[in-house]
Amino acid sequence: MNVSFLKKLGPGLLFAGAAIGVSHLVNSTKVGAEFGFGLLWALLLVNLFKYPFFQFGPRYAAATGESLLDGYKKLSKGLLVAYFILSFATMFTIQTAVTIVTAGLASQLFGIELSMEIWSTIITLICLGILTAGRYSFLDKLMKVIIIILTISTVIAVFFAVFNGNEVLSAAQILPTEIGGITLLIVFMGWMPAPLDVSIFHSLWAIEKRQEAEGFTPKRALFDFNFGYIVTIILGICFMALGAYIMFNSGIKFSSKGGEFASQLIELYTTSLNENVYIIIAVAAFTTMFSTTLTTLDASPRAMAKTSQLLFGKYIKHSYIFWMLILVVGTIIIMTQFLAEMGSLIYIATVLSFVTAPFYAISNYILITSKHTPKAWQPKLGLRILSWMGILFLTGFSIWYLLML
Repeated sequence: MNVSFLKKLGPGLLFAGAAIGVSHLVNSTKVGAEFGFGLLWALLLVNLFKYPFFQFGPRYAAATGESLLDGYKKLSKGLLVAYFILSFATMFTIQTAVTIVTAGLASQLFGIELSMEIWSTIITLICLGILTAGRYSFLDKLMKVIIIILTISTVIAVFFAVFNGNEVLSAAQILPTEIGGITLLIVFMGWMPAPLDVSIFHSLWAIEKRQEAEGFTPKRALFDFNFGYIVTIILGICFMALGAYIMFNSGIKFSSKGGEFASQLIELYTTSLNENVYIIIAVAAFTTMFSTTLTTLDASPRAMAKTSQLLFGKYIKHSYIFWMLILVVGTIIIMTQFLAEMGSLIYIATVLSFVTAPFYAISNYILITSKHTPKAWQPKLGLRILSWMGILFLTGFSIWYLLML
């Protein structure tokens, strides 16, 4: 991968960094451990039906020079208010969840025994320092390195898993019928490859890239997005394969606690494969979650700052830093005071992510096909049909989820 090619990439890899986290390392691995490759259909189907709505973020930003949030305001100020409320209700819990898993992996990788609260605080402050000092430009460069390390180490880990596997796994696809399997399927599809509000983050990153890089045209923005999206799909399959080859039919269940899960994950991988690949497994897992922790710490404050600006009708100085500090403080408070309630908090955030997916899908589709998007960059018939199918799928999926509660 040459330097000139890497320079052309940017927001697409940030999207990949944000997406390849809990949905991949935790959920894809669990699905592989429980069902082997039996739910590969679910991974491919949900990525297909969510594709248009994620793609509309960079498409709109590159074509208009505005973020999706600007477009939402043009459609209705109520959309912005709804987004502000939903984002504020979930951003602290999501940030805490990904940080705790990252902390558990850091503890395993570096071998330093500290409490999860201390490790989580350290990682949060490191990410804060990176973003405060380097802002988007440094994040853009750093994420390229992280994604390369993540991809190489994960593919190597899969190679060892397949090479050392004792059985040939069936490719037969299944639909779970027990409540535990159905619940895992719903969670897996709901957060694969990411919640749909990440499309808003992507549009904001695309604006930053457009301002700092000449020639970041809509065509280039779509190529950048497609590259990142393909990476997320490939790595999703890789983590499913790791779970399948290492734990399928083993009778072992993953812990639901972040720190314990991290320890269990690396221990099982290295025991089943080879102690010599410990560092590969640890690096793959840690870079997966660190990239998510870093990008979400950038994305939520960036989105909240922009939303505040649009709602109040004026530029608010240092609002990005202000919202980042709010998120950091809120995350640390939850980690130190409400860690025992994390399961319930994550459950609430998961429910909101699921049931709001049609909201973001419909909003993005209406905006990209409206007069606010230049005709030349509105989606063609094929993508529109896929969008209609995606809206029906996500709406039906959300209703099914609510009925299962």
